[in-house]
Amino acid sequence: MTHDFQAWSEIDNGTVPIADDGELFYETAGSGPAVVLLHGGMLDQHMWDEQFSWLVNSGLRVVRYDSRGHGLSSTVTGDWANHDDLAALLDALDIPRAVLVGLSHGSRVALDTALAHPDRVSALFLAAPGVSGRPFTDPFVLEHIREQVAAIGAPDGAERYVEHFLRMWVDGPYRAPSAVHPGFRERMRASASANVEVHADGVGAGMPLEVGAADRLTEIKVPTTVLDGDLDSTDISANAHAIALQVPGARRVRIPAAGHMVNLENTPLFDQELHAFLSSLAL
Repeated sequence: MTHDFQAWSEIDNGTVPIADDGELFYETAGSGPAVVLLHGGMLDQHMWDEQFSWLVNSGLRVVRYDSRGHGLSSTVTGDWANHDDLAALLDALDIPRAVLVGLSHGSRVALDTALAHPDRVSALFLAAPGVSGRPFTDPFVLEHIREQVAAIGAPDGAERYVEHFLRMWVDGPYRAPSAVHPGFRERMRASASANVEVHADGVGAGMPLEVGAADRLTEIKVPTTVLDGDLDSTDISANAHAIALQVPGARRVRIPAAGHMVNLENTPLFDQELHAFLSSLAL
């Protein structure tokens, strides 16, 4: 993929070794305080294309990467810890502390990192957040998870698996697929389908080792903003509420006319909130 912003900043990309002979693929550009973008599950770093360039132009060093089992990073081969992978990436890039910007699974990893490696995290901007230790309870989500499990191993299983991902995390419980912008939905399908194809061998190969942030949110001591779309599942709104309630000083923003992928469905408001949050920090 070509980047139309190479003229203003040289993009560095490469791989960083992680535990168990794996590697993470990353891109970074800019200079200044570090901001790390963490993508959602079954997607990759390109879900941040809309934010990457303007963040670099804001005088920041921006890092985005594919987490293990996603994109151009290694397929899962055994149990692993996403928060330790992120710490290894920060070490390799010589970044002492960073603002973590996550969506969905990326928010889940950001929270775990803030608890497991608190000295590495200066602030948290969490969109449509997952929280380790909080189970899914929304019947809509549970039904589509069951359908995903049933699809594994079927002749058309990969296609069905991705479609249920789109129903859960792109359309959401309040919209038919036809109500979602077709170009946006197809972009998410292409990304998820590529991940399923490339990392199929990693399904069931290991379990993510997590911190259990649900019971430890009060321990987080850095500036925190959490956003959730008004068309997302009740599980995600409950997660956002829990973070706002329990993380000291946390602020919650509801994003109108957006489901789970808030940075892509209401990009102007998401970018406005992120810019204001970063501007408020003493970086």
